[in-house]
Amino acid sequence: MATLPSTEPALAVVRAATGDERQVLEAFLDFLRAMVVRKAQGLSEQDVRRRHVPSATTLAGLVRHLTVVERNWFGRVLAQDPAMAPPSEEDADRSFAVGDDDTIEALIAAYEEACAESRRIAARFPLDHEVPHEQVGPISLRWIYVHMIEETARHAGHADILRELTDGATGSVV
Repeated sequence: MATLPSTEPALAVVRAATGDERQVLEAFLDFLRAMVVRKAQGLSEQDVRRRHVPSATTLAGLVRHLTVVERNWFGRVLAQDPAMAPPSEEDADRSFAVGDDDTIEALIAAYEEACAESRRIAARFPLDHEVPHEQVGPISLRWIYVHMIEETARHAGHADILRELTDGATGSVV
């Protein structure tokens, strides 16, 4: 399982403080991606599947869901992959489901690969590049980055709470 040094994502955000718009957007998104991974690491399979809230939200489920989200926005929408169908409401609920054979190590590896593929896809386009979206209309890569920062930040916050409820760990290092 690939892991970053504990300060690397935060340092990338700091280094981007005087960067251009793309560097700032990418640094913040990568920081949030790394935080989600860190929150799920170092726990047992039982712990990452533990439900602390009435919904089916778990640390493992958050990692799986964000993998689906990465593939949707960068693969299906930005790259216009015709093999990927638009998600339904049922797909959104199922994206949190973790199978009996899914391990957190495999879920994190899939998430990290989806993030790497998202980076490769995004690198092909300028921020102003527009693609059609079936509900929103034309959207730019810039909009996708901001949406992904919002989506990943929201779920990183969920992961913060779930990790604290699991073992008391807080902060951006774990």
